[in-house]
Amino acid sequence: MQAVQSEFLAIDRKSRARIPFTDIDHRDPQERICDFEDVVIALDAERAMLEASRCVHCPDPAACVTACPAHNDIPSAMWLIEQGQFLEAANLYRQTSSLPEICGRVCPHEQLCQGSCVRSKKHSHVLTGALEAFVTDYAREIAGVSMPRQAAYGKKVAIVGAGPAGLACAEQLVQKGYQITIFESKPEPGGLLLYGIPNFKLPKDVVFARWQDLATAGVEFVGNTYIGKDKTVDDLFDEGYEAVFVGVGSEIDAPMEVPGEDLPGVYKATEFLIRANVALDMLPADLNTRPPIGRKVAVIGGGDTASDCLRTALRMGADEVTCLYRRTEKEMPGGRKDRQLAREEGAQYQFLTQPVKFIAGEDGTLKQIECIRMQLGEPDAKGRRKPVPIEASNFIVDADTAILALGYWPDPIIGETTPDLKTHKYGLIVVDRETMATSRPGVFAGGDDVTGPDLVVTAMVAGRKAAAGIDAYLHSGSAKAS
Repeated sequence: MQAVQSEFLAIDRKSRARIPFTDIDHRDPQERICDFEDVVIALDAERAMLEASRCVHCPDPAACVTACPAHNDIPSAMWLIEQGQFLEAANLYRQTSSLPEICGRVCPHEQLCQGSCVRSKKHSHVLTGALEAFVTDYAREIAGVSMPRQAAYGKKVAIVGAGPAGLACAEQLVQKGYQITIFESKPEPGGLLLYGIPNFKLPKDVVFARWQDLATAGVEFVGNTYIGKDKTVDDLFDEGYEAVFVGVGSEIDAPMEVPGEDLPGVYKATEFLIRANVALDMLPADLNTRPPIGRKVAVIGGGDTASDCLRTALRMGADEVTCLYRRTEKEMPGGRKDRQLAREEGAQYQFLTQPVKFIAGEDGTLKQIECIRMQLGEPDAKGRRKPVPIEASNFIVDADTAILALGYWPDPIIGETTPDLKTHKYGLIVVDRETMATSRPGVFAGGDDVTGPDLVVTAMVAGRKAAAGIDAYLHSGSAKAS
C-alpha cells in the first residue's frame, strides 16, 4: 500500500465517485434454472478495470480491509486492477488468502468488504468480490498457480477434514516444507466447497483446480476415512504424524423434532444437496443416487442453505417451491442476494409460518405439512424477536417433498474419541484463539468445529492461523494450550 500511496494522494476522488455503478450480470432466470451451471456472467478485462477505478481509495485503515476476515489489501488490489496489472493483483490476494478464487464467489460480500465500502451509503459499492474472482481466474488461465516451497522440513502433519479450514492449513504448511496428508470422510477433497455449495454458486471446476494446486505441491489425500470411526487421532500420532489439525466443520443437520419428520419425502438439507449437486461417482456409497422429489416442495429454514435448497429443487423440475420461515424476512440470517436470485428463479416465501407436523398420504409418503401462524414477540438473548405461535391458527400446506434447512450441529465424535481434548456446546472444540492449539498437545483445530456454522472465509483464516501455530509448535516443541 505504501508504494502507491503518493499516487493515491493525487487521485480525484470526486471524479471516481461519479463513475456509475453497474451490478453483476446474471444469466436469464428461465435459462439458468434448466441447468446447474454458474449463474454469474464473469467480468471481462475492460469491465474489471472500469469497476476497479470506482474505488476512491480511503485513507488507511480502509473499511473494506477491516471488514474482510482475511484482511486482504483491497485498495491496492483495486489500484492494480485499474492499471490492468491483473497478475500482480492476483498475487496480492494470495498473500493473505488461501482460497481467493472461492471467497471471491461465495463470501457474503454485502455483509463484509462491499457492505463496508463508503460508497455503499449510496448503494453503489465497488464489486470487490467479483474483481477478486476475476483476477484469480485470469491469473490461473494466463500464468497458472504455483506454490513456492521451502526445503523439506522432515516432519509429518495430518489434517482431518478437506474443507476450507483444512485446505488453507495444508496450503500454508506444505509451503514450509512439511509432509502433509489430508484425511476426509468423503471420497473427494473439498468438504463443504464440493459437497455443500451448489455448482450454480461455486463451480466444481474452481474447487478441483485449487485442490490440484495442493496436490502438485505434494499434499496427499486419503478419502473415505472417517477419523473417529475408521481410525482415531491417537492412531494418527502412532503412524508418525507429529501434529494434527482438525477441521471437520459442523455438518450434522439440526433436527426439527416434530411428528412425521422421518417420512419418505422429508430430507435433511445436507443429504439433499449432496445427492442433487455432486457427480454420482464422487458420492459416498450410501448417497450415490439422485433424490426423488415431487411437484410441490417446501423448504423449511431461513439461511443460505435454505436458498441453496430452493434453487436446487427448481432445477430438479419441481413445479412449486416455497420457503416456510417462522420469522419475517427481516430476521432471516441468509444473504439477501441469494433470496433475490431464488425469487427470480420462481421460489416463493411464506413468513411467520412454523411447521408442526408432516402428514403422510395413502402411500405412506409425505403429502401435507400442518403449520401454525406465528407473530413476533420480545427479542431473545441475541436481540432477535422471538416467534410466538398464534393460538388456533393451524393450516395445511400441500407438499410432497420437504427439505429441512434448520442449521447445523458439530459432530462430537472427535471429542469423544480423543483423550484430553476439551469440548463444549455439543462437541465444539475449545482452542486458544491465537495459536488454535487445543487442550491436547499437538492437536490444533479451526473452522466450524470450533465456532459453529460460519463463513468459508473465517474457516480459511482459522486454517492459516492454525498452520502458524503448528509451525511454531513443531519448531519449539510446545504451544500455548487451552
